[in-house]
Amino acid sequence: MTPRPQSPAQPKAQATVMPTDSLRPDQVEGGAIPGNLRSADALQPRPVLWLITLVAIALSLFQLYTAGIQPLGLFYQRTAHLGFILFLAFLIFPAFGQTRPRGVLGWVIDAGFLTAAFLSGFYIIWYLDDIIARAGWWTTTDITVGIICIIAVLEASRRAVGLGMTIIGAVAILYALAGSRGALPGLGEWMPGVLSHRGASVERLVGQLYLGQEGIFGLPLGVAATFVFMFVLFGAFLEKTGAGKFFIDLAFAATGRKPGGPAKAAVIASAGMGSISGSAIANVVTTGAFTIPLMKRLGYKPKQAGGIEAAASTGGQITPPLMGAGAFLISEYTRVPYIEIVMVSIFPAVLYLGTVYLFVHIVAMKQGMRGMSPSELPIVRHVLAAGWQFIVPLVLLVYLLVNNISPMRVGFWAIMSVIGVAGLRGLWTLVFDGPLTVARVQASVGRGVRMIFESLELGARNAVAVSVACAVAGIIVGVVGLTGLGLKFSSMMIALSGGNVVIALGLVLLASLVLGLGLPVTASYIVLIVLVGPALHNEFGIPLLIAHLVVFWYSQDSNVTPPVALAGFAGAAVAGAKPMETSVQAWKFAKGLYLIPAFMVFNPEIILGGPLPIVLWTGFTAILGLAAFAAVIEGWLFGRMDAVSRVVAIPAIIALFWPDLRVEMMGTAVLLVILGVNWMRSRQAATAAP
Repeated sequence: MTPRPQSPAQPKAQATVMPTDSLRPDQVEGGAIPGNLRSADALQPRPVLWLITLVAIALSLFQLYTAGIQPLGLFYQRTAHLGFILFLAFLIFPAFGQTRPRGVLGWVIDAGFLTAAFLSGFYIIWYLDDIIARAGWWTTTDITVGIICIIAVLEASRRAVGLGMTIIGAVAILYALAGSRGALPGLGEWMPGVLSHRGASVERLVGQLYLGQEGIFGLPLGVAATFVFMFVLFGAFLEKTGAGKFFIDLAFAATGRKPGGPAKAAVIASAGMGSISGSAIANVVTTGAFTIPLMKRLGYKPKQAGGIEAAASTGGQITPPLMGAGAFLISEYTRVPYIEIVMVSIFPAVLYLGTVYLFVHIVAMKQGMRGMSPSELPIVRHVLAAGWQFIVPLVLLVYLLVNNISPMRVGFWAIMSVIGVAGLRGLWTLVFDGPLTVARVQASVGRGVRMIFESLELGARNAVAVSVACAVAGIIVGVVGLTGLGLKFSSMMIALSGGNVVIALGLVLLASLVLGLGLPVTASYIVLIVLVGPALHNEFGIPLLIAHLVVFWYSQDSNVTPPVALAGFAGAAVAGAKPMETSVQAWKFAKGLYLIPAFMVFNPEIILGGPLPIVLWTGFTAILGLAAFAAVIEGWLFGRMDAVSRVVAIPAIIALFWPDLRVEMMGTAVLLVILGVNWMRSRQAATAAP
């Protein structure tokens, strides 16, 4: 193959990549960050590392078997998955942290929890028929093992997800036990009237959380144990075969010559990486390690470079087909086919990424930036020649989904296709790029086998945090169902909003930001939709699918909204900027995250469809409103905008959200005039310039 110029994915970057030890695993949920789970492996004894590898590979092979060869029943699949995940969590994350050796006491504690992990998963499998036959008349052993499982899940959450979610899970359990008829009647006396309930006994609570399908083994873990794991494993195979670098190179080849090229490449590459990892933090520390230094070199301020990458990487969380774990969860909760969730999510994702792209373009034009020189960029045909095989699994994935194949089976065949095309590519290289010798054949086969096993291990490691988070989310969901907290929360929401849907959406946004302090995005969505979903749908009349999409989008705000802004903090570390300043920039560039869900609510045709003229009009007004909003924020579109135009544009933008065609048309007319005047003035200024 003809050598090509050095790719931007291979710069001698001056940025310091964020130490992944400083990120909690929930902050890289579902993401594949090179070395993020291996950063403390140096402190693990070699036998433990081998055991981690064996258990991880066994888990991935089990998931592949049940996805593509022999599906298992609900309890068999979910309980076995939980047993493997807990066992891995206690092996990977020692009791006293990853920064020091376990020691004798640590090994004693971890041995107990490893035993608990095995019991938690495989007790139900072994005695499933007996447990079903007892149907509520639980034995002492059932309750004891259930308590052990609950404790093990909470401890695994503390180690793998973070203390915040563990505390929320523990508080939920205490809340369930508090009440006049509960195990903790004294605690119930401290409950405000609206939150009070009769309480549950330990037996009833354990039966709900462990021995039924509405607690730990409920829908969240069910989705994690099937669809999510397969797509995380698919992402691991793509990463190990070099798909990440391929997407980054392709993005640079497409946009590098334009003003602010690396920033625009960050937007596109993050969307591509999002279809693999579904993690904002993973996107920041992988694509950002390449794009942020180049943005700074072209003239972006460090805080701008970090903020752009954080906002773009958040777009990966809402980009089909993976959307974190959101697409699968929304499908399960709403009973809408997965492929429909993907299809209706494409245009909103394009709107969001397009808004970030426009912000990037405006900043580049305001600061007079140039693109990169051709010699610094990869050549498209060389990039495609080196990585065309990565397109095949994605095309196959979309084809199978469109043909209504189960997402779990689709993930299986997508993984098989990755292995197949990588093998064919290796065979082509072996035959045509040198003499065919025994040594070369052995080396090629060895690389292929090693890649497969490394991918199996990486996929299982990357799934630990999201599966543990879903197990704890199952505890919270089970308690909500047991105590009726969801209905009470809905009543409070209606009372606080006074029946005003705008205030209600503001409350949802505030609640998601608060939950984001302690929960990863997936868990935040699950908890929030259980609490506020019924009110949004039943009381405020928001269609069910749109209510779920709104909550899911708002659950992403902890990535870019100060003071939380997890992706913003990661971007600041890579850019060498101040965290809060970078987070403010990320918050500015990610404004579509707040506006687009509101647009869905007031213009449901953008999601649910309708007559073609109305759908086209709705899409046009969405694009116009977001473009005008970016121009007002930056004071620039085709050229500098005067203060009067910016002030007049604000009510016109609000008019586009108003569910009245006449108001929308007036707002559209005003914005077209303002933007048209801006364009003409920019042309006049360009003509007058020497």
